[in-house]
Amino acid sequence: MTQILQARSGNITEEMRKVSEIEGISPEKIRDRVASGRIVILKNVIRNLKRYTALGEGLSTKVNVNIGASTDHYNVEEELRKVEIANRYGADSIMDLTDGGDIDSLRRMVIERAEMPVGTVPIYQVYYEMVTKRKYVIDFTPDDLFRVIRRQLSDGVDFITVHTGVTLDLSKKLMERKRVAGVVSRGGTIMAAWSLHNQQENPLYSEFDYLLEIAREYDVTLSLGDALRPGGIADAHDEFQVAELVNNARLARRAKEKGVQVMIEGPGHMPLDQIEMDIRLEKELSGGVPYYVLGILPTDVAAGYDHIAGAIGGAIASAHGADMLCYLTPAEHLSLPTPEQVKEGLIAFKIAAHVGDIVKLGERAKERDREMSLARSSLNWLKMFSLTFDQERAKQIYTQYKERPLGSCTMCGDLCVYLVLPRVTEKLEKGKS
Repeated sequence: MTQILQARSGNITEEMRKVSEIEGISPEKIRDRVASGRIVILKNVIRNLKRYTALGEGLSTKVNVNIGASTDHYNVEEELRKVEIANRYGADSIMDLTDGGDIDSLRRMVIERAEMPVGTVPIYQVYYEMVTKRKYVIDFTPDDLFRVIRRQLSDGVDFITVHTGVTLDLSKKLMERKRVAGVVSRGGTIMAAWSLHNQQENPLYSEFDYLLEIAREYDVTLSLGDALRPGGIADAHDEFQVAELVNNARLARRAKEKGVQVMIEGPGHMPLDQIEMDIRLEKELSGGVPYYVLGILPTDVAAGYDHIAGAIGGAIASAHGADMLCYLTPAEHLSLPTPEQVKEGLIAFKIAAHVGDIVKLGERAKERDREMSLARSSLNWLKMFSLTFDQERAKQIYTQYKERPLGSCTMCGDLCVYLVLPRVTEKLEKGKS
């Protein structure tokens, strides 16, 4: 039985208990929200996890890290270093987006080394194995697609992105009415091109019930991909994004009915003042299904610093109810990221998620900030370092002009606010005695 079906039977699974301990919420609340589809637990039944990740109502905002080699740059060692960084700095999930080379081998190594859930986009492998090698004739069959999905799930993949909402009708309309930024989803582009080339309905949409059967067998979470997400802020909430969201929300409700865990992916590029509305819309249409947002990027002109721009949008999204943020790196729109850029992106989005949780979860999220304030006021540097998202970097910066963490920092020196006033109060106290 899947987590949803177990929950509906009144059972509290071991996974639900672990999530309860991590989140500080009663197992009964976890169970009830899993039963209704408002919480998903990312875990393939055949996978052994060191760290459990659940996302949804009342839980902390999670951060996903994308890794993966490409047809232009396939380096196994680099990708495994990225997995180590994700483990070390607290990524909640990893998506292996490898789209070239030995895809099966690298995915299996990622699954073996990752402490947390691993996700994939199966259509990338379909395209590489059945389109690239056939000189770009998009003639793969629905069976080819479902065969790859089953292969990946049998390896232990915990969640998969499937572009279910881009229909043949929407693909045709895309050809008639151009967007500013076009279609920026790789998987969405493949499925739209397949439908147009074959003049057939997207099999992920037309054979959704068969997809549910496969997902239920492994109790994986389906992430309904945003094939038509806005790739520029000018396209935010156009007819294509909204139409796809309506399709995915309808399919998500069907998945829940069938006992399959499901979440929906969201934008994309979007002005700050539209983010709250976007999240409310997804929650209303889907009945509270977890929302996994990519960014959100509130500007198109931050190339080289998209991890900062995305963290701004991600914090807003988190505060208003987004359940997981897909990180961006400084290499977004420019290159495959290096391991160091993966770290930069992950840290930026861990901060964004926490900033949002301070609003979304209130006191539960503020305790860490309170501890930091107390540590700062007592010049307890070791405690301060322990509370940061990157201890090594904090220590390195602190000691760049002094050898060890004692007294004030070199910004204020002898004028440190936590030294000046205590000197006066100490003298006054001595005078009284």
